[in-house]
Amino acid sequence: MRLPTFVRFIREITKEEPANLDWIQRQGLLAVKLTQIFALRPDMLSIEKCKQLQKMYRNASTLPPEDVSSILESKASAQFQRSIASFDEDPLAAASVGQVHRATLDNGEEVVVKVVKEDHKKSFHRDVHRLMRLMRVAIAFSPKLRKVGNPLALLKHVEDYTTRELDLRNEIRGGDELRAIQERLSDSFPMPKLRFPKYYSDISNEHVLVSEFVKGRTLEECINESSLPWSYLIELFRIHGAFMFGVGTFHGDLHPGNCIIDDSGCFVFIDNGAICETPRSVSLPLFEFFECLSKQDMDGAFEALLGLSGERPSEEKVSRFKENMREIYCDFGDKSVGEQSLTELMMKTVRAAVEGAGADFGEEGFPIIRSLMYMDGLVIRTHPEVKLIAEMGPSLSEFREGLELG
Repeated sequence: MRLPTFVRFIREITKEEPANLDWIQRQGLLAVKLTQIFALRPDMLSIEKCKQLQKMYRNASTLPPEDVSSILESKASAQFQRSIASFDEDPLAAASVGQVHRATLDNGEEVVVKVVKEDHKKSFHRDVHRLMRLMRVAIAFSPKLRKVGNPLALLKHVEDYTTRELDLRNEIRGGDELRAIQERLSDSFPMPKLRFPKYYSDISNEHVLVSEFVKGRTLEECINESSLPWSYLIELFRIHGAFMFGVGTFHGDLHPGNCIIDDSGCFVFIDNGAICETPRSVSLPLFEFFECLSKQDMDGAFEALLGLSGERPSEEKVSRFKENMREIYCDFGDKSVGEQSLTELMMKTVRAAVEGAGADFGEEGFPIIRSLMYMDGLVIRTHPEVKLIAEMGPSLSEFREGLELG
């Protein structure tokens, strides 16, 4: 992404009027991925603008039927061709990397077929590296940007999970990995409301993926229909939080379009190619921070963030840091997410921790923060009256007991 394009992209994202989503899509895969991140920043953009940008989750441009046929003829295996009894040319959904079609196997099973829409790899990596050069210049003039906003970490994270998405076999590997963790935790931390789609690896490859047709609605569809109970959202946090805080291996792109509530009421994680890893040295201090917040133990929460520092700062710095944090959280607990978003608090917290206490969230911390931004965005759109951190308290206590975080 060149500088003039990036400048216009930022203008499209931040202007009060609706963004030109067609223009953004024409700028390539990186522009789409960055738009999806901005769509979850109600602390930076208006709720109306976020809702418009969230169309980029599932309403991407689609390919004409003849192009889909050409991809299947050239990329799908011979066994795939023999196994498909019927194929719906109208896409069921389209995302930035691929689009999904309903189909039926020769044994009568209903499936979805996902195809990679085009060869994005070369142009995507080129755009990432160009933007990284621009960000390095910005960091040279403002070194604190590396730790506070950490645009390089963001870009590396986007590059990593998007590269994995471009090889559809990673969806099978990611789903298998998360399912194995779920089974391993079945006694100490059962997650009966979570399942993963069945994948047909024998007729799938890098470019074409065949998986179970899940009967249900995405979280995005539930939000649009105003049919997402709070009990479902807090259960989703319990499940996703267990992977993030307790295990450190989790779905790195669990936006509202990548989770389906099936007809039996279970969460089905899809697009499992972007699996993230976060070391305990990062996830544990963040867990302890939120656990203390849920108990209104402010000093404990601020102490937890000091665990992200290489070494404990001087007592003078610690004192100034805690005073700054007390100002940020002066009325915390009295406001709902509609009045004070978790994302906004987290951005202020990261800045204060980095500048005042020498904390380093690193590249590993960004996927967790991004996932919390997803959760915050979901709550703001569906239950803005909720005091999120307090509601998270029982799940956080369960993490400590069931996931051995003592």
